[in-house]
Amino acid sequence: MNQATLTQREKMVTEQIEARGITDSRVIAAMRELPRERFAGPDNDGMAYQDRWLPIAEGQILQPPYVVALMCAAAEIAPNNRVLEIGAGSGYGAAVLSRLAHRVWTMESNPKLARYAGARIAELGLSNVTVLRADGAGGWPPAAPFDAIVVSGAGDPDILKRQLVIGGRLIMALEQPDGAQQVVKIVRVAEGQFSQETLTEVTFAP
Repeated sequence: MNQATLTQREKMVTEQIEARGITDSRVIAAMRELPRERFAGPDNDGMAYQDRWLPIAEGQILQPPYVVALMCAAAEIAPNNRVLEIGAGSGYGAAVLSRLAHRVWTMESNPKLARYAGARIAELGLSNVTVLRADGAGGWPPAAPFDAIVVSGAGDPDILKRQLVIGGRLIMALEQPDGAQQVVKIVRVAEGQFSQETLTEVTFAP
């Protein structure tokens, strides 16, 4: 690890995450420690710490650091939590979640991306992450219920929110009538009862 990369990572944390209101110390520590350039791909490693969406493969994108931090912080993940991520992409989000949770299952429907994410996660020794090559639209009932579900894309929350424990959090993007997407936080406050708040507007890959 060269000093320039460490400097870029520290600048990312300071200017893109802390300066924009993320205060969760565990999320900040995870993003300060993890080598984001390993997940950006060889064509993008020089831009890995920039505040931008990066194309990775198969028409998919790596979210900007702030979006990853915002969603992870909103999920309020405790060290004993079991977390499902839908849309592994290159595996960076799952890597961050692995530093926060006890167990992480991450789902990726694209075989190439699933292999890529699995390889990066294995290289870093993140043994509490399971990469599932599967469509995440229906969640992952075999391991449910989850303390938190983080969805790196847009979708229908009805099935997913029922795979939460009472008090569990679902963080995902919901498409609006005008085509915009809003990242929302849905909490299962009781059996059959949910609360919802909007966090920010964002655009995910289809």
